[in-house]
Amino acid sequence: MGFRISRSLMSGVMALACVVAPPARADFPDTVASVKRSVVAIGTLSPTRNPRFRFLGTGFVAGNGNQIVTNAHVVGVSDLGDDEKLVMAMAGSGKVTARPITKESVDIEHDLAVVRFEGPPMPALPLGDSAAVRDGQDVAVTGFPLGGSIGIVPVTHKGIVSAITPIGRPVATAKQLDGAAVRRLAAGGYSVIQLDLISYPGNSGSPLFDAGTGEVLGVLSMVFVKGGKESAITSPSGISYAIPAAFVKTLLTP
Repeated sequence: MGFRISRSLMSGVMALACVVAPPARADFPDTVASVKRSVVAIGTLSPTRNPRFRFLGTGFVAGNGNQIVTNAHVVGVSDLGDDEKLVMAMAGSGKVTARPITKESVDIEHDLAVVRFEGPPMPALPLGDSAAVRDGQDVAVTGFPLGGSIGIVPVTHKGIVSAITPIGRPVATAKQLDGAAVRRLAAGGYSVIQLDLISYPGNSGSPLFDAGTGEVLGVLSMVFVKGGKESAITSPSGISYAIPAAFVKTLLTP
């Protein structure tokens, strides 16, 4: 003997199912796999040196696919030898390939730089709204934490946003405290994204991205990590800082 379910009851069940259905979000391993395709190592290459590649930091493809975003201090080398050139390196098919890069624009104030490479473009990472970043948000960074010591293999660290922190860019000596620098420090500089996330010197220039969408929210900068490079490697504090992506968008705008 069969039975009928009233049309109103069926509508109610269907409406409830729509309410409790979880929102669709990308699987984190899939997000990492997508981001890794666009992360590169920045360094210098010399055919007469051993090893030929000297690692400087991390970068990621953005903009038109032929642009790479990194830190200004990563590409700030000024003493390139006659046979030495600035390059990006990436791993694929079991080998590392390098392509020459040239500086396009530099923002010393926010420790950001854009470099360019010629040839076929690479997948560009999308830039998110860094003004909408919230405390407690799940984020991750992908880069080369220990440089070339473990090979050119991108490594991902996951954490959360712990605060949006006003900060003034530090200066190495009192001689660098000119009028503009003093005014910036007095005004609190600008706000950076503070992270509960372990990073290392080689992570300079790594993209900070939303763990669910893969959108870049900022660029990791080791300039703001206290202590020397050795202490940062042996005793990482677990506190890292990223420059908001809003400054990257300004730098990429023609």
